[in-house]
Amino acid sequence: MPSLHHRLLLNASGVSLLLDLSAGHLPAILHWGADLGWMSAADVAGLASSAVPPSLEAHRLAVLPEHAMGWMGRPGLTGSRAGRGWATRFRTTALTVGGIQVSPTVNVGDDPELISGGAAIVEVTATDPVHQLEIVVTIELTPSGLLRSRAELINTGSDPYRVDDLVLAYPVPPRAREVLDLAGRWSKERTPQRRPLVVGTHLREGRKGRTGFEAATVLHVGTPGFGFGEGEIWAVHTAWSGNHTHYAERTFTGEQVIGGGELLLPDEGLLDSGERYLSPWLYGSYGIGMDDIARRFHRFLRSRAEHPGSDRPVTLNVWEAVYFDHDPAKLIRLAELAADVGVERFVLDDGWFSTRRNDTSGLGDWTVADAVWPNGLHPLVDGVRNLGMQFGLWFEPEMVNIDSEVARAHPEWIMAAGDVLPINVRRQQVINLGIPECYAHVRDAMLAILDEYEISYIKWDHNRDLVEAADRRTGKAGVHAQTRATYRLMEELRAAHPGLEIESCSSGGGRVDLGVLDHTHRVWVSDNNDPLDRQQINRWTTQLIPPELMGTHIASAQSHTTGRSHELAFRAGTAVFGHLGIEWDITSTTTSERAELAEWIAFYKSHRNLLLNGDLVRVDQPDSTLLVHGVVASDRSEAIFAHVVLGQSDVAPYGRVLLPGLDRDRRYRIAPVLIGKTPRNMRLPGWWELAKSSCGHVMTGGALGHAGIELPLLAPEQVVLYRIDSVPK
Repeated sequence: MPSLHHRLLLNASGVSLLLDLSAGHLPAILHWGADLGWMSAADVAGLASSAVPPSLEAHRLAVLPEHAMGWMGRPGLTGSRAGRGWATRFRTTALTVGGIQVSPTVNVGDDPELISGGAAIVEVTATDPVHQLEIVVTIELTPSGLLRSRAELINTGSDPYRVDDLVLAYPVPPRAREVLDLAGRWSKERTPQRRPLVVGTHLREGRKGRTGFEAATVLHVGTPGFGFGEGEIWAVHTAWSGNHTHYAERTFTGEQVIGGGELLLPDEGLLDSGERYLSPWLYGSYGIGMDDIARRFHRFLRSRAEHPGSDRPVTLNVWEAVYFDHDPAKLIRLAELAADVGVERFVLDDGWFSTRRNDTSGLGDWTVADAVWPNGLHPLVDGVRNLGMQFGLWFEPEMVNIDSEVARAHPEWIMAAGDVLPINVRRQQVINLGIPECYAHVRDAMLAILDEYEISYIKWDHNRDLVEAADRRTGKAGVHAQTRATYRLMEELRAAHPGLEIESCSSGGGRVDLGVLDHTHRVWVSDNNDPLDRQQINRWTTQLIPPELMGTHIASAQSHTTGRSHELAFRAGTAVFGHLGIEWDITSTTTSERAELAEWIAFYKSHRNLLLNGDLVRVDQPDSTLLVHGVVASDRSEAIFAHVVLGQSDVAPYGRVLLPGLDRDRRYRIAPVLIGKTPRNMRLPGWWELAKSSCGHVMTGGALGHAGIELPLLAPEQVVLYRIDSVPK
């Protein structure tokens, strides 16, 4: 009988994806990696036959791996009907490629029909009539060469079906034998870690109800020793803000996969007849070096219709300036000085509402505190806007204090697995947005504030893990419903107020993923604004997201988090490689400090199209005390690089440092950017004086990228930026 019997070859941005749907099976990836070039059906058939291992036990690894097809690694779907019907055997019933329906072939005995094309969305529908299930698998190769997929499972039977786990998997070749993913903690997010890929499973689980400080973020498997610019790498990211998994697996047969999905708590995947479960997107990025991996994510994000432009407003957030001490006169003075130095957005943080004079009460009562603001927020909002700045406001919609009107009126809205509340974290609990009445209450309270005041921006915070996160009335787990409700609430607010921007903050960088970034416009990278730590945190956050989505602020000279002190040039030179802001009580600064701050802000404004739109470059260095990174314009006409010294090296000088990513055959003028004080104890290389002349120091892109240039000797914890501009022939 007619059956779907096809192979699909898709190509985009130097990546090929070869899918096999022969004999009605679920799609399997025969190749995901370097561009294969043009191939005929016979060429593809030859590649497919060459991939059959010399094994006595035939098995098939699909994007959704099935135990019934002989795959003995981690299955794609784990579930049952009260313990039965757990070994599915899906068969495809429909296929669309780029929205066009593909007809079944006549004879499965023939070679599969080949469909070739560029970037496209592939949708495969398959059924298991015995187990009364249907699944729709969507696979997309984006124009940036990014692979992504997700699956929707439908219960077509009359009895409930319980989904315990649904993960998708991408194969990687045996030459990829080293794993790199990220870990971390509060104030030191996204710390890289490496290990060999051995037989077994490298499993990273997030069970905190939010993405987490220690999330894998991007799990890479590559050729041993891969770096930012070298080595073949395959990587995955699970785009979900609740409980989730990433994993890499090597079987005893030598096959390797990477994958991920949502981590479901008991009965979160329980489907009654006709109900559906939709997995989050699993993203896959292939490239040579981690910069290539990152740029595929960046280009995909920048292609979105609602992606923020590079003209991101300089933002001042008042948290480290005033904390809970909301003195209207001081805040107005802070706004005036902010406008003077070039700030374009002023954000009022925690403490403006209800009884919220500290973190013990008021959370969840979203009405303006009359005792602090007798005339409401109008004097501050109007004052900020009259100074030419946008106004932003802090909310924490998913949380509640026990000492609040809403908690007293509706204790059943507090998430708990039973009568006893979960442990207190930051003196707060989680309010259950999965309850329709609770959701409506929070939404309406927020809309009332947004309707009354001209608010352009919400700092959306989320300051605790979800422990025993359940519907208190039933005891049933509720992380999945809470995550979906949060996404929905963000979308409802934005629909009611077009142009509203939202920042994802979660005790700093605890919710950084592409799921939340479908609904928000930037992330707060970390509560730690110490530039020494931020060099590492920012460096690895850009492995997933581009600089324009990272909140990077200039804080006070002495860090509120670490207690270390740094000069303004180091703080600002670190922060300009992101969405720049200020986290500093500038009412306590001197006139000269504000003048230097204004100069840095002016530099950022004049170069933000490059800083927030260029291609990321991070230079591999054998010396851990030296960081070199930058952004290069997509047309290779200009670049900005940073030379960062973290500590004392074993040697001095370093020797010539490479500045890659430029056009080999073009000539470039390189010049230092010196704002404010000259770095202390700086010793200059021979070309420095020429760089300051009218002619400048000129080198070819090939020489900068492959021979390199001596940089000045700097004391630890300092940075110098360099402008690189192409020279007309």
